[in-house]
Amino acid sequence: MLVVDWPVPNGIKIAFSQRHGGVSLPPYDSLNLGLHVGDDANAVAANRQLVAQQLALPQVPYWLEQVHSTKVVELGVDTDTIADGSFSRQPHQVCVVMTADCLPVLLTNKQGTQVAAVHAGWRGLCDGIIEQAIAKFDCNADQLIAYLGPCIGLKLLKLAQRSNKLLLIKIPKMNIVSSPILISI
Repeated sequence: MLVVDWPVPNGIKIAFSQRHGGVSLPPYDSLNLGLHVGDDANAVAANRQLVAQQLALPQVPYWLEQVHSTKVVELGVDTDTIADGSFSRQPHQVCVVMTADCLPVLLTNKQGTQVAAVHAGWRGLCDGIIEQAIAKFDCNADQLIAYLGPCIGLKLLKLAQRSNKLLLIKIPKMNIVSSPILISI
């Protein structure tokens, strides 16, 4: 586990799992957390339990079935798990997204009373997944802090020319980097 030192209000934490340290067998070895890839469901459940134990999570994470959408669910309100983002205004909730090459975006208000985790692939970025998450907050966007997690770098990313143009049109002033950065939005 990589626990990130993030300058946000107390009680807000970020962690990223790595591929090692779990029980899944090849080709999923070893800390696979996704039920959607064909791994043994019991191994995935054991891996998820390992993560919860290692991070001493206050509750079981709200695992999503991510489909590259713009849907963001609110924990404790929505019961749907088919979404690409989760949001909470309740203490001790664990918002989670899984990414391989897509961008994990983690948001909190400056008071630390509202949080969101967003799975942002190129399609979700173009279609407005981040805007959907921001709209869940009860404050202006300038009162939010965003953490952009690890994702694929431009040297490895191969988008179709059409999708690349869509992304550049959507965020023309975005300074794209390949390492995590902290921004206040």
